[in-house]
Amino acid sequence: DEVIDGAARRGVPLIATGGTPLYYKALFEGLFEGPGADAQIRQRLSQQPTQLLHARLSQVDPAAAARIHINDRKRLIRALEVFELTGRPISSFQTAWASGMPRHQAVWFGLEWDREALNRRINARVRQMIQQGWLEETRALIERYAALSKTASEATGYRELIEHLQGRISLEEAVERIKIATRQLARRQMKWFRRFRDVQWLSGEAPLEQLMDQVLSRVAAHRSSSVP
Repeated sequence: DEVIDGAARRGVPLIATGGTPLYYKALFEGLFEGPGADAQIRQRLSQQPTQLLHARLSQVDPAAAARIHINDRKRLIRALEVFELTGRPISSFQTAWASGMPRHQAVWFGLEWDREALNRRINARVRQMIQQGWLEETRALIERYAALSKTASEATGYRELIEHLQGRISLEEAVERIKIATRQLARRQMKWFRRFRDVQWLSGEAPLEQLMDQVLSRVAAHRSSSVP
């Protein structure tokens, strides 16, 4: 915040790019201060089937259950953990915390592709990462650390490659699962990004020069309109 505020006072523009929707939510809206983690509760919940977790969350916090994907075990467990620790649904904390007022002023841009084009890009990217040594990287991590953390081992791509290295699935099946999981992740992220009302969506298939012209002209227009 100090860096952003200091740059704003000096009239220096900053660019935030990449990352997940949660990063932008934290940067522009902040994150609510929830209760700390409880290892015993998490251990108990982690042993329950995903569908049971989602069904229970639907009973105690329908708003959170509607927002959290049924296969997102990490967020399901966290939502139930907060409820057990506080007796309040996590959605009530999030509603109270979200003021709707941005913490910083910005011009938002997003790139979008039609579904088929995006799927082709994802499939090609997965193949490229495999060709560039993703499997070897995963093998080296396991050899060095013996076991990855739960968060790391469940990350999209690493989970499937670890299953292959353990002899549970073929490399071909692992690659196909990664493609499917990544496409599902992309859809969830787009739903998140759509919640940011100020995003100006541009066609990802447009030529780079055209995109640059659109961005620069809109930023210039925004800065002109912001001058008192």
